[in-house]
Amino acid sequence: MKKRFGLLCVALSLVAMPGCIDVKTSDLEKLFKQETESADKGNEPVEAVADTIVMISEEESDHLFFKGVPIDGSLEEYVARMKYAGFEYIGTQEDGTAILQGDFAGFKACLIGVAAIQPLDIVNKIIVLFPERDGWASLEGDYNSLKALLTEKYGKPSECVEEFLGLYSRELGSNTEGDKLMALKTDACTWRAVYRVPKGRIELSVENHGGMIGESRVVLRYYDKINSEAVKQQALDDL
Repeated sequence: MKKRFGLLCVALSLVAMPGCIDVKTSDLEKLFKQETESADKGNEPVEAVADTIVMISEEESDHLFFKGVPIDGSLEEYVARMKYAGFEYIGTQEDGTAILQGDFAGFKACLIGVAAIQPLDIVNKIIVLFPERDGWASLEGDYNSLKALLTEKYGKPSECVEEFLGLYSRELGSNTEGDKLMALKTDACTWRAVYRVPKGRIELSVENHGGMIGESRVVLRYYDKINSEAVKQQALDDL
């Protein structure tokens, strides 16, 4: 049975890991496409069977973890593990990105995008879209809450930029909540914290997609170092 799910358009923007190249294809320019059909017929990942999933700790793995699951393996395997962890499988995009939905870090009904390196079919990136907000105070509150949790787990951010630009810069005076939201919707706001860890990279940001009538929310991205470096190796093998 086909499902349709209205999804927010979000650029994948594969940030290059240290020693990696930035891969850009037409299919990987967006995480979600509006009103995209779910998985192709007969191609939906199978249900995970509890006794076939081997759980390992973060200390035992060389990979970055998301929701207690190492960012590794094929797309089908990873989706099965996420379903076993309690997420609902929504469908798979035309670009191969699997979409799930569930609760995460205290937030209800988050959208989760699982991206795999093709044609290797190795999962290397997870994207979390938190609930849409219609005011800056709510956006900043979500961001600060998640930033505090990430800092407690991974330490202080390696990079942190939280500023309004141009007419909305702090040097020109205090802005109202409406001004701050307007700055975000007109690309005059950068609110991002990056955590570089031995096993990869985690990026937290406040984003708006779709201009003045677009949706604003906090976005969290996880990049596994080992599997992201496979992109570079694949390119080298082609030369």
